[in-house]
Amino acid sequence: MDVSWAGLLVVALGAAMQGSFALPQKFIRGWAWEKMWLIYSITAMAALPWLMVTAAIPEALWAYPAVGEAVLARTALFGAGWGVGSVLFGLGIARVGIALAFAIIISLTAAVGSIVPLAVLHPDQLATRRGLLLFAGLAVVIVGVALCSRAGAMKEATAVGVSRQRGSFAKGLAICIASGIASPMMNFSFAFGGPIAAETQRLGAGPSAANFAVFAVAVSAGFLINAGYCLYLLGRNRTWAVGEPSAGLRNSLLAVAMGVLWLFGFYFYGSGAAWLGNYGPIVGWPVFMTVMVLVANFWGLVTGEWKQAPPRARRLLTAGIVVLVGALLIIGLSAQA
Repeated sequence: MDVSWAGLLVVALGAAMQGSFALPQKFIRGWAWEKMWLIYSITAMAALPWLMVTAAIPEALWAYPAVGEAVLARTALFGAGWGVGSVLFGLGIARVGIALAFAIIISLTAAVGSIVPLAVLHPDQLATRRGLLLFAGLAVVIVGVALCSRAGAMKEATAVGVSRQRGSFAKGLAICIASGIASPMMNFSFAFGGPIAAETQRLGAGPSAANFAVFAVAVSAGFLINAGYCLYLLGRNRTWAVGEPSAGLRNSLLAVAMGVLWLFGFYFYGSGAAWLGNYGPIVGWPVFMTVMVLVANFWGLVTGEWKQAPPRARRLLTAGIVVLVGALLIIGLSAQA
């Protein structure tokens, strides 16, 4: 199998895990969101990454001091930006509603996460066949994600009714745009944290392990944002002790399972991006996001989330999935150009 297509398949596997990571949340009972999210964040963004680095990538522990503080700070800064993006995502939904927030944020994340690395690292490729195919694929991604987001909004409105906090629309729009710009910063950590990966490889690690060494730094910075927000909510809402004690172990294990799926989803994304070489962050990122949306919608269908959705919402969902599959084919062709 051609390396480019093999890399895309590994990226898709990671996306499938990412698209499934929230499934255990459906079976958590009696806990506030912030309590569940804190355990998930500790597992996915703090405990497992550094356990893996220590056990499987000892070269990284020597690479970090070798690359210098500026590289580490830049990588961590992008990771913190990604953490901010996840918080702004929730605020954007509260301001402008699910449909508009999802359409703006996810579309911007897919587009910005691919176009910026291409423009900065390979500006000469923008007008080539590869660049034009990538732009075409990104345009199709935006259309497909917008269709799926609209279908989800219609389904949600039917299920729970329309009840939104309405503030200044301009402020809500600015929050959504900021989230769409901040969320792909995890990909920027991979794209611009190259010295860490290069030094880790020089010390003997493989490409996949080297990419994970970058990821560990970025996600730790994002953890500080996520955990800080959860702790703030736990204190403000006084939800530390809320929930049945007998369900604590079960809920904790489910939250840990979320963290495992999420972490290894990014691990496989990094591995697949490494197989794609210099174009990993450029081509792999939109594929990663597209498959993630497809898998998440699949689990929604399997678990009955769309059972009560109106026919128009289901038709929009089907159309969105078809469009996203078409985008995958176009982006795959760009990897071969």
